[in-house]
Amino acid sequence: MRRLIVLLLAVVLAGCASQSVRAPASGMPTLALAPAALGGTLALEQRLVFEHGERSDTVDALVEANARAVNIVLHRQGQVLLRLAWDGDDLQQERADQLPAALSAQRVLADLQLVYWPAAAIRQALPAGWTLDEAGKQRTLAHRSETVATVHRTGAHDARLENRREGYRLHISSVPVQP
Repeated sequence: MRRLIVLLLAVVLAGCASQSVRAPASGMPTLALAPAALGGTLALEQRLVFEHGERSDTVDALVEANARAVNIVLHRQGQVLLRLAWDGDDLQQERADQLPAALSAQRVLADLQLVYWPAAAIRQALPAGWTLDEAGKQRTLAHRSETVATVHRTGAHDARLENRREGYRLHISSVPVQP
């Protein structure tokens, strides 16, 4: 079971300490947009269902974002797996002992931003050769006309992210919470 959690987080997470966008070894751009670029606030309790091939795993998350910071806590059955705080300059993280030392929070931040940040802010941050198209409830991230990831909104705060290049799907079910 721990190996499944580690697999989930290994794909969904990575680390960063600047606002730059770069393409890591996986070939995905690394979003690290300023919290203020959200243009509002988020306060969500989430159920994240991760699918990689035939495997599926579920974790819960608490997400809070405003103009000053993004805070996320991933937990499962009462155990905190990852806690991250992003202020636009510095990404801080605390993780459970069973997570590998090389694991960081950048991928979870990038996925959150790909789903919730305004398309215009994402487009401005993408490296050359990358595009983000948005039509209705769907976003398509492409590199030189190859679709790399799609986001399909299934509700006001719910979404399904498919990362084709890294081979995973993330179903996000959210309930707004009052701060």
